[in-house]
Amino acid sequence: MDQPGVAGGPTPAAHVNVYDEIAGNRWRTWLLIGLFVGLVALLAYVLGAVAVGGNTGFFILPFALAISGGSALVSYFAGDKIVLGMSQAHEVSAQQEPQLHHVIEELAIGAGIPKPKVYVIEDSAPNAFATGRDPAHSSVVVTRGLLDKLDRNELQGVLAHELSHVRNFDIRVMLIVAVLLGMAALLSDWIFRSMFWGGGRGRDRDRGGNAILLIIGLVLAILTPIIAQLIQLAVSRRREYLADASGALLTRYPAGLASALRKIAADKEALEVANKATAPLYIANPLKDAPRFLDGLFDTHPPIEERIKRLEAM
Repeated sequence: MDQPGVAGGPTPAAHVNVYDEIAGNRWRTWLLIGLFVGLVALLAYVLGAVAVGGNTGFFILPFALAISGGSALVSYFAGDKIVLGMSQAHEVSAQQEPQLHHVIEELAIGAGIPKPKVYVIEDSAPNAFATGRDPAHSSVVVTRGLLDKLDRNELQGVLAHELSHVRNFDIRVMLIVAVLLGMAALLSDWIFRSMFWGGGRGRDRDRGGNAILLIIGLVLAILTPIIAQLIQLAVSRRREYLADASGALLTRYPAGLASALRKIAADKEALEVANKATAPLYIANPLKDAPRFLDGLFDTHPPIEERIKRLEAM
């Protein structure tokens, strides 16, 4: 893909098939979610066996789902307003930011989605994010630094990435993951409580078997929250790759996003209004944290160098 432009036009041969890249990231996402569901089901089974014996753990699943799902739904419907407030973003009109509105409108038409609301954060660190539960209730947020430091093709690449998050229903996907994470945490906690409160009605019938279950339950209760978080972060990284590829397909110019990511990575200024809760939303880590041990496993975003490499191969 060599030429910028939202729609139409011949696409030159590429080193990487962008459609394969998109399809691959989608199936990997759902594979990870499938593993997550299996982990939660295993936890429920062990909880039932440890606490009361038998297969009653599966009857506990609806209660865990109701608790974690209820809190997640509140975030789903009100989360965008909370995030916009925390980020100190203000809505801007087409008269205030004509080029920004024009590029977003152009991309929204190309993506076949309603034009999102447009917000700006008055901060000189270049970054951007999208929020909203679906394309009809979405917002795109950019920093003043992004508008000042990127050219039009780079800005278009970043905005195409963010609109791809909206079009791919990434907020909804991450809601599913958040519910599963909440269920895993609750079930792990309940396993701990059942052990310390003397659960396990089947102990007299099978002391040896129950001891094994207790050990398995203890190991799962300790490791599951960590494994669940790792799966959540892996899904988040997959969705970033998917948004990169989808955005490149939308603009027909992956070099624009690659150049933008290079500039964002080179800028060492941290975004003042960002925090660990909102950092995963941004196109790149806004906190500019120093590298740590095992960062790759606990990052919400893939390495920018790898993202640029993939874009340049398209």
